[in-house]
Amino acid sequence: MVNISPDDLALELVNQCLRGNSHSRELLDALVRMASGEDLLGRRASHALFRVVVERLADEFEPCLCDSYASLFADVIETILQIPAIDLLERYRRVRLTRKAVEASEVIVLSRVTLGADVAVTSVLLDAAKRRYPRAPVWFAGPRKNYELFAGDGRVGHLEIPYPREGTLARRLANYGLLLDSLNRPGAIVIDPDSRLTQLGLLPVGEEDRYYFFESRGYGGYGDESLVELTRRWAGEVFGVPDAAAYIAPLARGHAPQSPITVSLGVGENHAKRLGDEFERELLQELNRLGQPVLVDEGGGEDEARRVAHAIEGLPDVRAFRGSFAAFASAIQASRLYCGYDSAGQHVAAACGVPLLTVFAGHTSARMFHRWRPDGPGPKRVVRVESGDSRGVLAECRQALGHLTHPV
Repeated sequence: MVNISPDDLALELVNQCLRGNSHSRELLDALVRMASGEDLLGRRASHALFRVVVERLADEFEPCLCDSYASLFADVIETILQIPAIDLLERYRRVRLTRKAVEASEVIVLSRVTLGADVAVTSVLLDAAKRRYPRAPVWFAGPRKNYELFAGDGRVGHLEIPYPREGTLARRLANYGLLLDSLNRPGAIVIDPDSRLTQLGLLPVGEEDRYYFFESRGYGGYGDESLVELTRRWAGEVFGVPDAAAYIAPLARGHAPQSPITVSLGVGENHAKRLGDEFERELLQELNRLGQPVLVDEGGGEDEARRVAHAIEGLPDVRAFRGSFAAFASAIQASRLYCGYDSAGQHVAAACGVPLLTVFAGHTSARMFHRWRPDGPGPKRVVRVESGDSRGVLAECRQALGHLTHPV
């Protein structure tokens, strides 16, 4: 296997799982060996392991693939952290079962790490936790950038646990000790919304009988409900709060620039969600014709900032926003229309009831589309782009804007 690339190894592993076969331990060991280093090969192999294997198995939202993932990644953890895979799997089978919550002196809700998931899923559980335990401190455990979305909520404190989303395998697992130290609080319960911090529930944290794991990839079976609705249902079963809602509470609300129309062209490094420079330029031209100021988020990287600069060049009353995502979320919250790809911005707009247009491309399965579609109280239009077919999308967007902007 000397000449096999990390991507080829990862693709064969994921295909084995999708075919219903057991993964090849030989192939997995080879990929993990590559991913264990901090050199270029280590970074490439880690990217292949998480993006090609882990994310693909998760994005299918097939209940049976939860077992495939658990079996595969338990072997990974055993190799890196020396925790026996059989122990991890036996615990996983126990904690995935839904059960009623006990009383608690503190509540710790783990971050999903991605911003959109922390709005669509984690915030629903924060709302449920606050209502179920009105006198207990509630903690958001995760990266500071994510906590900033809730920093204005006086009921929610922060336990900072960083997670290097683009880091090597070893770096992603290196914070396990910090995770254990942060969550080891007598009388506390831990709510895990399928967090990357625990590698989707596999890493043992907290006391098992006080740990509540929402297996979002399998819960809901083969239905078409959104993740917001499924999280709400699970919170009702576990915490007795059947109407928990997604929300944001950033501190930056009063200081963020405001505009009637907000836009995000970010895709979270998943370029399959993009429709290209020409489409983005034409979409902004359509928005510009509405005669209202437009604010476009520059995103978190230089590549996206360049794309935004190109897309808005020469358009009157269209400007770029540079700042934290929490500040831009405040701008979305105050706007009267939001447009963007399937990304964190759509979930903020949906949670805030802001009319929104989402261009949804790059989904690997129909259920992924249904799970991640924006779900909230305001009007919304979702333009679904099937793989390889972007023709007519702009016309659909123009029609959708007509329904959403009377008046803007």
